[in-house]
Amino acid sequence: MIRADMISVVGREYLKTNIENDEFSYPKAFKEKHLDFEPISNSQGRKFEKLDLRFVKDNVSVLIETKTNFTKSDEEQLSAYVEYEKSLNNNKVIAILANTTDDKVKVWRGVVSDSDYLSEEIALRSMDEYIDFYTSKVNNKEKVMQNTYKLNELLHKHGISEKLRSQFVGTCLLALKNNVDYKTNTLSAAQIRTRIKEVLETLLTDSMEKAEKLALLNKNVLESQDIRTLKISDFREILKSIEETILPFINDKSTSGQDLLNLFFVTFNKYVGKSDKNQAFTPDHITDFMAKILGVNKRSVILDPCCGSGSFLVKAMTQALDDCSTASEQEKIKKEQIYGIEFDENIYGLATTNMLIHSDGNSNIRQGSCFDFKEFIQEKRPNVILMNPPYNAQRKHMPETYTKKWAKDKKEDPSKGLYFVKYIMDTLNEVNVSATLAVLLPVACAIGTSGEIAKLKKEILEENTLDAVFTLPNEVFYPGASASVCCMVFKVGKKHSDVSNPSTYFGYYKDDGFRKKKNLGRIEQLDTNTGKSKWILIEEEWIENYRNRQSIVGKSAIKNITWKDEWICEAHMETDYSSLTMDDFERTIRDYYSYLIKKGEI
Repeated sequence: MIRADMISVVGREYLKTNIENDEFSYPKAFKEKHLDFEPISNSQGRKFEKLDLRFVKDNVSVLIETKTNFTKSDEEQLSAYVEYEKSLNNNKVIAILANTTDDKVKVWRGVVSDSDYLSEEIALRSMDEYIDFYTSKVNNKEKVMQNTYKLNELLHKHGISEKLRSQFVGTCLLALKNNVDYKTNTLSAAQIRTRIKEVLETLLTDSMEKAEKLALLNKNVLESQDIRTLKISDFREILKSIEETILPFINDKSTSGQDLLNLFFVTFNKYVGKSDKNQAFTPDHITDFMAKILGVNKRSVILDPCCGSGSFLVKAMTQALDDCSTASEQEKIKKEQIYGIEFDENIYGLATTNMLIHSDGNSNIRQGSCFDFKEFIQEKRPNVILMNPPYNAQRKHMPETYTKKWAKDKKEDPSKGLYFVKYIMDTLNEVNVSATLAVLLPVACAIGTSGEIAKLKKEILEENTLDAVFTLPNEVFYPGASASVCCMVFKVGKKHSDVSNPSTYFGYYKDDGFRKKKNLGRIEQLDTNTGKSKWILIEEEWIENYRNRQSIVGKSAIKNITWKDEWICEAHMETDYSSLTMDDFERTIRDYYSYLIKKGEI
């Protein structure tokens, strides 16, 4: 394909050139921005400075280097241009080698590395299509959720227990992504299980505690009674269902595909967790919002001390990788900057599987209580903490130094998870690690002004700053846990009283554009006028309001607070009465009567 045709396909209106022949000179661009330019050379001393074609739109750059017949060695040149582009504007990048003698192309999303290579991309696309590689579109999200529901019913039919389903499906999904053979007629069920185990063993090559992870996945999944007793026909039916109804809707080489992949895990866990209303798997869009407000980037060292299925770690890793300009930076993030701890043995295995499906990050996930990993946490020195601790932890899950202070008849954590937050802060403060921490907690932690919660709030502010609190939508975990929650953001290691401007931002973020739908949970809604996701626009508004830190009637408030105050927007913001309707009044009355009935007062 000649250059003129390439420009036409991607879009001439997005072509950015600063020299003749539609080319782009990076030395010239750096000079115009008053930046120092350091050329990258190959082993023969050839300097790479001029890119053939450069397109830019919405913070996404498409870089095309043309050749008569590109080879492996040309990847070094393209990689240099990706580094320049990241240094120039930190845009997200689609990097392409394209032949001028035929239509052959080679495409990478991010950096020029094996892990970012898009093997299925065999033709040039339009600029808008390349932008979709980095946006969270709603396409097929509902389809994935519908198919997940159907898959859950299929597993129920074949006698796979609820507790096992998510882990089993995750393991099968991982095996199918790595082309495990299950269709050959001569294969037995035992042989298929063996082949799946071989895939896991290969993928866990560089993993910390590889033997332990393999043993757990084998014991809890492949060798469990439910799986060992599966008939070969049933096993094949399940694998075929996953391959045909889940995999086609997931492209994990794009951000939207990774979101769908994580959505699959979260959605599936909601169905299997119906019997346990204390399960609170964090919705994918909330993990995205929390990672963004903490400004996750390639320099972030991320910890989730109660990582569950790994949702926070997946989202943070994706955002950090998108900030990289080289393959070595990406590898460093995967191996040295992603850390998770999970107490539950089965969910720990699920987190490992989830991270493997997302192409790594599993190597530093540990199994056990975060209270037993103090030295591990201090050694890794994380500067970004994302967490959703258990709200009703039992005595066996907590340190004895804490539980011995409980009343004798107290069975569950009186702090509703706030003690987990204080423990992580104290652990980091002991070694003077500055960090930002975002945590999901029940509203009870925000409004508590007495007892254990008030005591912990006081102690937290003595060493740390409450930066923001966001009131989140009702039933955000539906159909899992029923808790009403808020997101708190802390600056670890900065005393609240010492900060020059200790005002806390409070956001009333109750409408995220999602609506409940039977059997599917909360579903992302589209704008009827634009056809675009309501959430994408809402998230942008949430983040912008937080960063501007302005008081907006009915939406936000700025307040100097102490531990004696309620840490929630409703206690501080000015109500927007102009927006209230009769439906709002009737809904409030119904909710109040439902509350009274639940309490047995009427």
